[in-house]
Formats: sequence, structure tokens, C-alpha cells
Amino acid sequence: MSEQLSEHLTVVTHPLVQHKLTIMRDKDTSTASFRQLLREISQLLAYEVTREMAMTTKRIETPLCEMDAPALAGRKLALVSILRAGNGLLDGILELIPSARVGFVGLYRDEETLQPVQYYCKLPQDLGDRLVIAVDPMLATGNSSAAAVDLLKAAGARNIRFLCLLAAPEGVARMKEAHPDVPIVTAALDERLNEKGYIVPGLGDAGDRMFGTR
Repeated sequence: MSEQLSEHLTVVTHPLVQHKLTIMRDKDTSTASFRQLLREISQLLAYEVTREMAMTTKRIETPLCEMDAPALAGRKLALVSILRAGNGLLDGILELIPSARVGFVGLYRDEETLQPVQYYCKLPQDLGDRLVIAVDPMLATGNSSAAAVDLLKAAGARNIRFLCLLAAPEGVARMKEAHPDVPIVTAALDERLNEKGYIVPGLGDAGDRMFGTR
């Protein structure tokens, strides 16, 4: 189940998504459990973000007869992880769609200016022929996310979606302003950002909780 708040934003309200997210928010949830839950929830979110993939039919033979069966059309998709926390979502989606091409964008947030600084970019070829899904657990200020989409568009991507675990209103607004053509799919739209640019109530730093760092 999903709630489309606007053409730009869809919140996945499925009970399993919300239940797993609640456990992830809990500060006492272990690193191992957090990592596993992120993998599981990413697959549930992937169903929504891939809902409108192009389809065709192919002729197959079942044990009983021949039929024209539905199948994905053309080149399928590319997944782009915004490092480092995006890898937690990436791993789960790849289990669901193992044939996807994979790219990585390395950005970190300057803690003084809250602006993104790029340190790595490696993308698949032929992005213009694929559905491109950028993944990052947290859409906070939206600056890093907007910068990552800038890089994807510069590489030729035309059909882009952004998948995150949590979003802040400020981040959604920033993405809508910078990239109104990029739909966002998330598990929750939280209340706000605090003075340090963290999502509230949020779940802390997703990368630190996933990898056990500080």
C-alpha cells in the first residue's frame, strides 16, 4: 500500500514497511539487525519504485500449452548507490533484480555548509536507455541528492527515480525545486531537520548505524 502525496512524492505505507522502519528507528536496535532490516525494507520499497517499468510479452511453453506471457521490455534498469549508506538499499534491491547495472556516486556533506562534496563517480553506460533508480536511505537537506541527480543527468539519464528510507520536508522541497521530473519514493516523511541537518525524529546516521561506526 502506498500514499501518493503528490506527483513528486509517494510514501509506502504497507504495514510490513512501517513495522520494520519502527524497529530501525529504535536506538537499541543492533547493527546486525539494522543492516538486515534495511535489506528487507529495500525490497519492499523496490516493488513501488519499479511499478511502472515497461512490459512486453514473450512466447513461452508451459507444461500444458503455449502462451504469450508478460516480461520486462528492453534494457531494464540501473541502480545508483549514493555512497556510503546507499549500499544498504542497493544490496536488497539487487537480490530482487540481479540483472540491474550498478553505479556509485560518492558525496559527503560538509558539516559547516551542509553542501555536498563529490569524491567518486562511476556509472554504467547507456543510462539514457534505462530506468535509473538512485538510492540513499536519508533525504535530509536534499543537497547531496540533487547533486547526485545532476551527475546522472549529465551522464545521459532521462528516466530517474529517487528511493529513500526517510525524507524530510526540506529535502523533498529541494529535490522538487532542482529536479521536478524525478519522483521520490520513501517509507516516511518525517517532521523536520534539526540545526545540524539531521532528520527528526529520524533514526540517526544511517551509515553509522549500518556499519557500526561513529
